[in-house]
Amino acid sequence: MADLKLRISTHQAYYYPDAMLVCDPEDNYPLYKSAPCFLAEVLSPATAAIDQREKWLAYRDTHALRYYLLVDSERVYARLFSREGSTWGEQILDPGDILQLDCGGLSISLSLDDLYEDSGL
Repeated sequence: MADLKLRISTHQAYYYPDAMLVCDPEDNYPLYKSAPCFLAEVLSPATAAIDQREKWLAYRDTHALRYYLLVDSERVYARLFSREGSTWGEQILDPGDILQLDCGGLSISLSLDDLYEDSGL
């Protein structure tokens, strides 16, 4: 849903991520979600600074979040932040890399090519 918000209770803020995956059946609010497992933002010149700083600082405090993906809109480039326990790691995705997302009982595999399919890049 394009108008579905993410509520960040620790910051008393709402954001509109470009993509969100929520696997928690208790997170059933109709207008916002508060426990996503995966968030993605498409970086543009107008939004890149906010997505990489402000939103990332807010998102990483979200207890259920395991993956935060930043995808560049002007070149083939993607960066993934992933959490193991309380530690965040960072990975730059190269051509041929497979991104493995495990949220709840769902397992998704994506490549950099999948992310840019039909984009013209």
